[in-house]
Amino acid sequence: MQIDKETLRKIAHLARLEIQPQDEGPMINDLNNILTWVEQLNEVNTEGVEPLTNMSLEENAFREDEVKDHIVREDALKNAPDQDGTYFRVPKFLGNSSS
Repeated sequence: MQIDKETLRKIAHLARLEIQPQDEGPMINDLNNILTWVEQLNEVNTEGVEPLTNMSLEENAFREDEVKDHIVREDALKNAPDQDGTYFRVPKFLGNSSS
């Protein structure tokens, strides 16, 4: 596959990119070089090679979920600057972020 100006402009449109006319030539050349390199990858024999799901053979070290001590509501609210006995109270903020 070869990239031409029309193909480059279509790709740029789909990617929402603005390409200046003076940059089209070098970009077409770069894209054609990339496609040539990718085509070389098709020559690699991958028969019998399992697809990878990870690049690492490490496995997650999972732990059991355990219920541990937790803070009770009264203690959590004890040092709150403002609270109503059940919830933390914070100042209301509604409005434009531009002001």
